[in-house]
Amino acid sequence: MNVTRKMHFGPAWLLLVFSLKRSNASLRVSVWRKVQRCGAIPLGNSGYLLPNTAENRERFEWLANSIRNGGGESSVVEVGSIDNCSSSQLKRRFSNARTKDYRALLTELRNAPASAKHRATRLARLRQRFQDITSIDFFGNPLREQVQRTLNEANPVVLKIAKLSPRDYRNRLWITRPRPGIDRVTSAWLIRNFIDRKARFAFATGSKKFTGAIPFDMFEGGFGHRGEDCTFETLTKAFRLRDKRVDVIAQIVHDADLFDEKFGRTEGFGIDAALKGWARQGISDRELLDRGMQLTEGLYRSSE
Repeated sequence: MNVTRKMHFGPAWLLLVFSLKRSNASLRVSVWRKVQRCGAIPLGNSGYLLPNTAENRERFEWLANSIRNGGGESSVVEVGSIDNCSSSQLKRRFSNARTKDYRALLTELRNAPASAKHRATRLARLRQRFQDITSIDFFGNPLREQVQRTLNEANPVVLKIAKLSPRDYRNRLWITRPRPGIDRVTSAWLIRNFIDRKARFAFATGSKKFTGAIPFDMFEGGFGHRGEDCTFETLTKAFRLRDKRVDVIAQIVHDADLFDEKFGRTEGFGIDAALKGWARQGISDRELLDRGMQLTEGLYRSSE
């Protein structure tokens, strides 16, 4: 099933505008790479454009904050329309960008090694690449289904997330983005209760590095959205968690985080609204995470 991300009412687009010091070449390269991974397209010399969704706003706000921490200036602007480029033209540009990505992936699939060992490794990497592309395929490029079929025919096993053992993830530091929403707070609860009982959590802010930390619900690496799954679902599948109440929470989080009405669950919207209300009060990221985890525990216990 192709998921079309739900647009906000109001302006259809988000524009990231920024300026960087000429002397900071490394930041310039880093910003360029990150906007590519976000799936943004350039709008002349004005900045970079994305569809106006909650997830994309987070992506741009995260990037804008990184730019400012690096000594640059940056803003995220809502744009209703662009006088010299219609909405259909912009959508076509996004689709064309994904066409290039999907075609490159198909070429690599056709050239996969013949030996079983090397082929499995290559296909696993290409599967991850496919998931990365689908996460920024905002308007359902028609090549998506063709690539999906080709991957299925090449090796159905690679569609499954490799089973991980909680034993390898004990007493670890887990890192995520600041101002956690429903997917992050429930994922932290899941980690603490089912994966790493002594898990510690930190927030990626500015240029501070967390060596050896395990990222979750970040825009780069670690455990995050995979295909049509939110981070909570990714974790449950990666660690093969078997708990009916966790399965219900996974559905609740999915619908509240992705807005696709896949499971018809509405409970999560209340939790998300509470988190947003607390965030507006200016409470710390740590307190926001703790309160969200308590709400999740209550939701889990409510079905006992």
